[in-house]
Amino acid sequence: MNLLTLENLSHYYSERLLLDRVNLLINEGDRIGLIGRNGSGKTTLLRLIAGLEMPRDGRVSRTGNIRVHYLPQEPHLDDTLTVLDAVFQSDAPQMRLLRDFNRASDRLHHDPHNPALQAAFAELSHQMDHTGGWAAEADAKTILTRLGITQFDAPVGTLSGGQYKRVALAHALLDPADLLVLDEPTNHIDADTIAWLEDYLRKRPGALLMVTHDRYFLERVVNKIVELDRRQLVLYPGNYGRYLEQRTRRDEQLSTAEAKRQGILRRELEWLRRGAQARSTKQKARKQRIEELREIQYDRGDERVALALASRRLGKRVLEATGLSKRYGDLTLFQNLDFHLDPGDRIGVIGPNGAGKSTFLDVLAGKTAADSGTINWGQTVQLGYYDQHASGLPENKRVIEYIVSIAPNIRTADGEKVEAAQMLEWFLFTRPEQQSYISSLSGGERRRLYLLATLIHQPNVLFLDEPTNDLDVQTLTVLEQFLDNFEGCLVVVSHDRFFLDRNVDFLASFEAGVLGTRYPTPFESYQQLRAAETTPPKPAPPPKSAPPPPKPAERPRKLTWQEKRELETLDTAVPTLETRMAELETAINQAGGDYARLQTLVAELESVKVEWDTAVTRWLELSEIGSE
Repeated sequence: MNLLTLENLSHYYSERLLLDRVNLLINEGDRIGLIGRNGSGKTTLLRLIAGLEMPRDGRVSRTGNIRVHYLPQEPHLDDTLTVLDAVFQSDAPQMRLLRDFNRASDRLHHDPHNPALQAAFAELSHQMDHTGGWAAEADAKTILTRLGITQFDAPVGTLSGGQYKRVALAHALLDPADLLVLDEPTNHIDADTIAWLEDYLRKRPGALLMVTHDRYFLERVVNKIVELDRRQLVLYPGNYGRYLEQRTRRDEQLSTAEAKRQGILRRELEWLRRGAQARSTKQKARKQRIEELREIQYDRGDERVALALASRRLGKRVLEATGLSKRYGDLTLFQNLDFHLDPGDRIGVIGPNGAGKSTFLDVLAGKTAADSGTINWGQTVQLGYYDQHASGLPENKRVIEYIVSIAPNIRTADGEKVEAAQMLEWFLFTRPEQQSYISSLSGGERRRLYLLATLIHQPNVLFLDEPTNDLDVQTLTVLEQFLDNFEGCLVVVSHDRFFLDRNVDFLASFEAGVLGTRYPTPFESYQQLRAAETTPPKPAPPPKSAPPPPKPAERPRKLTWQEKRELETLDTAVPTLETRMAELETAINQAGGDYARLQTLVAELESVKVEWDTAVTRWLELSEIGSE
């Protein structure tokens, strides 16, 4: 079923045309990834689909009373609400019921003997029983916990920026909308949580439209990709891998069309140079055709020039940091931390938000002073640091003026001089866009310019702090081409598994103030090695003695009569225990605020789980003997 249709839609930002008579169908079951350059209008398109803006021309049509939930990059929640109340803020009936129940529960907790409150609470409890509300409440707490939010009663206004956005994400995931629209949902969550979110969105009913730079996300979640390219929407069925294949074929077709156009133009110009007189209507039409051919511009698509900037020599000594400590008030981010870099090291640093990864890079780069410890850089080191702030861009300068002012002479590894305008084109700033003032750039365009300003100084040690948070897929491709040719040291703080797998050799986790062991990429190998490290080792075998004389061949052992009876009993007992566990889990979800009963149920569930585990183990042992 069709949910939403864009018909001949055009839209401007100030006087700049962003969308030019675009069309798009969103159907039930669609999981669409929207990609495009920063500043191309992706967020504007999402706002038009969500009904927050009206198009200048064309229309957005919805089928029936479908519900659309839009999660922007900068969400807004009511700061006076608790976390749990905030995720239930929706006009969906089940969300209203959950919100009313939690408010009634809170009021009854403060006035437990009020008959009116008792009656209202009982009625809402009855509705929860008959609408599956208890399961929905359990889902809300599960989702919040998976997103790192465990203080359900905390006021939203007391949350950090990252926590605030994760609560807004939980709100979006819980809302039973027909179309869920997400703008960069993977920002501010760690790699393990991103993997969970992938699985959740694959199973979620309803349609999905999202902007994301995470290419593993695009590979594993979406079934269509829509590219916003030069004010047009181009649809590519399939995931990110299929998109790359189809985009390559499209570029080849465009290249062939351009070659034909050039051939026609060349022949027409030769005719014109021969001095043909424009005496007839036919000749005038031919001259007009030549002018039209000249004006046609070939859409070069995603064509890139590999950036091989001249590199600075890096000596054998790069970085040695020992005993680093940093704290803010009572919060200790790290203490007595050691870190070293050798020539050629390419390291990815991962870990939960708020662990201190960015502060760690700031301390190494000298932007923040350590409380204790020493940092010794090699004499040949030229550090480039792309941080999360993009500070220092002069607002009153044009883009081209800024690049010329910081790097008047740019040379490649082959010694060729590159103009600043050409370098800006490699970073997706067209010649007209280069004349724009920095103050007029979008957030993503500013990040792209800041990235170029970082790389253009030709560092031999490069720090990248969350480079994929605000960069589009196209700019990441340019950056990765640069890194392919980069021979210095690289340290990347990121949650983007694709970017890490593509560009670094080792991963290290920054947790609880400790930078852990370096494990080789890819990310899946890192996970497997970490898991193996936490698995208890098997007991060592007893020391070998002289081999005993061979025993005569024994008949396979069979179950005794008592063991057969025991196996029959277990065949019945295991399913019974599983049923009881399910009943207890349901009762726990329905316990609400009855904490005494909740404690009893949890204790019984733990006991039944132990009993079930013992029964299953014994059933497996007896089944194995019986099958011999």
